[in-house]
Amino acid sequence: MKNSKGFTLIELIMVTIILGVLAAVAVPRFMGAVSNSEAAAEAATIAALRTAVENYATQKFLDEGRYSYPPNPFDYIEVDGFMGGNDVTTNSMDNDRYNMDDGDWGFVQWNGTIVHQRNDDNQYVWSYSSSDFTDLDGDDRGANVGLAPENSNGNGDGHTVKNGDRLTMSNDVNGGGSGF
Repeated sequence: MKNSKGFTLIELIMVTIILGVLAAVAVPRFMGAVSNSEAAAEAATIAALRTAVENYATQKFLDEGRYSYPPNPFDYIEVDGFMGGNDVTTNSMDNDRYNMDDGDWGFVQWNGTIVHQRNDDNQYVWSYSSSDFTDLDGDDRGANVGLAPENSNGNGDGHTVKNGDRLTMSNDVNGGGSGF
């Protein structure tokens, strides 16, 4: 009498194929969820930075009678992974990228760029300027994080607004995109 207490080779192959199909469907969905969660965390951080510099400007107005933005928006809010303005340098291999590790936030003061590097090695940038773009008395505000200058009266013409723009590398196939 034959013992039939095992799986046949065809049954094992079918189970392997089914598991492969399930993995092929589940992995991209999982990676999309990770990317979406990073974008949501970025959005929350940027919103907190915008609020912090507006609160700073309002407090300056109450104290001194003039609105102004701080030179570094990270000075007034604690952000996990912030590496400081002096530590963010341009990558010598690709001048459009910054030397950062996954999860790092940085501020490049000389060009007014806030940079975040996601875990997939993509870098996203936002513009910021504390310079006075107004002709109004009592208003020395620049351009808030990722936004155009307020009350600019034409003085913000040279300011390029970056709001979650993805930095491209020279070897990227399809460039562009948005942080969220």
